[in-house]
Amino acid sequence: MRTAFHHLLRDAARDFPRNPALTYSNRTVPYDDLWQRVLDLQAGLRRLGLETGERVGVFLEKRIEAVVAMFGTSAAGGIMVPVNPLLRPAQVAFILANSGARILVTSAERLALIAPALVDCPDLARVIVVGALPYLPPGDRRYSIHAWDDAFPDPGSAPPAREPIDLDLAAILYTSGSTGRPKGVALSHRNLIAGAESVAQYLGNTQYDVILAALPLSFDAGLSQVTTGFAVGAHVVLMNYLVPQEVPRLCARHGVTGITGVPPLWIQLADQAWPDAARASVRYFANTGGRMPKAVLTRLREQFPGALPYLMYGLTEAFRSTYLDPGEVDRRPGSIGKAIPNVEIMVVRPDGSPCDAGEEGELVHRGALVAQGYWNDPARTAERFRPVPGRSAPWRATELAVFSGDTVVRDADGFLYYVGRRDEMIKTSGYRVSPTEIEEVAFGTRLVSDAVALGLDDERLGQRVVLVASPMGGGPLDISSLIAEMKRHLPLYMVPTTVFERDAIPRSPNGKFDRVQLREELSS
Repeated sequence: MRTAFHHLLRDAARDFPRNPALTYSNRTVPYDDLWQRVLDLQAGLRRLGLETGERVGVFLEKRIEAVVAMFGTSAAGGIMVPVNPLLRPAQVAFILANSGARILVTSAERLALIAPALVDCPDLARVIVVGALPYLPPGDRRYSIHAWDDAFPDPGSAPPAREPIDLDLAAILYTSGSTGRPKGVALSHRNLIAGAESVAQYLGNTQYDVILAALPLSFDAGLSQVTTGFAVGAHVVLMNYLVPQEVPRLCARHGVTGITGVPPLWIQLADQAWPDAARASVRYFANTGGRMPKAVLTRLREQFPGALPYLMYGLTEAFRSTYLDPGEVDRRPGSIGKAIPNVEIMVVRPDGSPCDAGEEGELVHRGALVAQGYWNDPARTAERFRPVPGRSAPWRATELAVFSGDTVVRDADGFLYYVGRRDEMIKTSGYRVSPTEIEEVAFGTRLVSDAVALGLDDERLGQRVVLVASPMGGGPLDISSLIAEMKRHLPLYMVPTTVFERDAIPRSPNGKFDRVQLREELSS
């Protein structure tokens, strides 16, 4: 019985010991060897003092050590905190500080980059470095530094970890919040196991599949490529996406059968020259993180005539919510499908009553995939995680659902169609981006007096980030300097593609910036 995240790997190592588990670059590790590495790291983490429930940050590109660190943390009784490798030092430090991470696993190059920002992480006690230990100038460091190879001691030298139950926390995945700072979605072992098993079921994954993992492991859909693979003993190929031409070559080399991407990735891949071997091996391709443009879907189906297209919808707070059966793609253009296995999806009015067919309402997700809330943020947890509509009874404990903030409509046959977001989040390149976080960086440049970030519809990106700004001191705005400064502090997907200069930015009667008016003006 699987009751912990690491049991996905444990069971695969038992049932398919010599099957290839992970490939990174020219290295392939079978399941039994990978599981032994996880057990060794479990002992190392316990020897370094990791206590049950403490957090371990993993700030690495996709590589075998990153996966070992995540599963080793679970086996040691800790809570993994994957950190997007694209984030800047201040953002990494915020996540580590907010989660209270006690241990960080990173590379020598990344540690050198973020070291100055780690002074803001008072709970950080140990840093485990993959690769040669870096030289860091003397300073007021609270943490000790350990080589990755030294974190694998004799297992008998470490105190055993308490085996978690499925309701214990397993991971915190950080996603941008509407108030500016990222929010940590707290996931239990049950959340991760149920998600892996549900998605693997409807994708039809087996031990004979080869799954490409091209999305960040800090992204729920990226982590899903590993978990759904391990759930059935499949082979997972890790790729740090650099140029689109590399994807077809890698797929042909390893005989990839399953690929999941976000629309910007698919747009780049659709017109690549795919070798016949890659086109023949792909069994399915799946989309998440935004609507797939119709022309791109058509092109992908031409590229992979024997593959099944899976169009999916999900949110970090519930991992995955719906998928469209490939047999319905032509009959239901634009649909996000129906609930995935072991999930109930509701469409409700503001008062919680169910919407009629054809009536717009909020998508509400109920089931085993609903996260435990936002880490250390009871106010935002209460806003998003609320009692299941229409299911209250005086004799039973309250069951919580996640209210997505997305507006959808259900047709007469029960298929769902996405309408739009209720809040002001920007969804670009598969990421949810907080406008406030962008605005804070713009203000920090001291080049602007007012700034509003918006997302405008874009066929390629889903939405493109734009900034409306007023110059500081009334002079002309130095847009090139503003963009250059923002690139220093933000990952590229958050940097505005366009800056619109305004002497004054319109405000609503209550004094807030009128985002609705701005969006209407810029979209016309």
